[in-house]
Amino acid sequence: MSKVPMTVRGAELLREELQKLKSEDRPQVIQAIAEARAHGDLKENAEYHAAKEQQGFIEGRIKEIEGKLSHIQVIDVTEIDARGKVVFGSTVELLDVQTDSEITYKIVGEDEADISAGLISYTSPIARALIGKNEGDEIVFSAPGGEKEYEIIEVRYV
Repeated sequence: MSKVPMTVRGAELLREELQKLKSEDRPQVIQAIAEARAHGDLKENAEYHAAKEQQGFIEGRIKEIEGKLSHIQVIDVTEIDARGKVVFGSTVELLDVQTDSEITYKIVGEDEADISAGLISYTSPIARALIGKNEGDEIVFSAPGGEKEYEIIEVRYV
């Protein structure tokens, strides 16, 4: 499997989630299962079934995160000499040419993307149009709502 790009912050968040799942959530659900077993008949014990379901979710998420962490390539944009170009991890301030409004996006890995927080996946149409461009360049791309046109106001590497 090929490496999947991720920002330093995205990798930190995944590691923190994994640590919490292993050190807090897993022991809590094991304790809940033990307590539910102590109540007797497991066939009709809703607490036991809920705890077992939660345990399955936690173990599945642990495996998923461990798999992701084994295939990521952490990219620290502050160590890249991009010379003003839009690259993975850069923060881009844009001017919507049609509405004259400004918007800021950070280009991140797929697992980190959260449009409401201004984090867009490097595979999104807008990020693909932005990557490789410089301040002052204009981009046009197809969005679900139709063609969009932006001007790149500023590129930051933070």
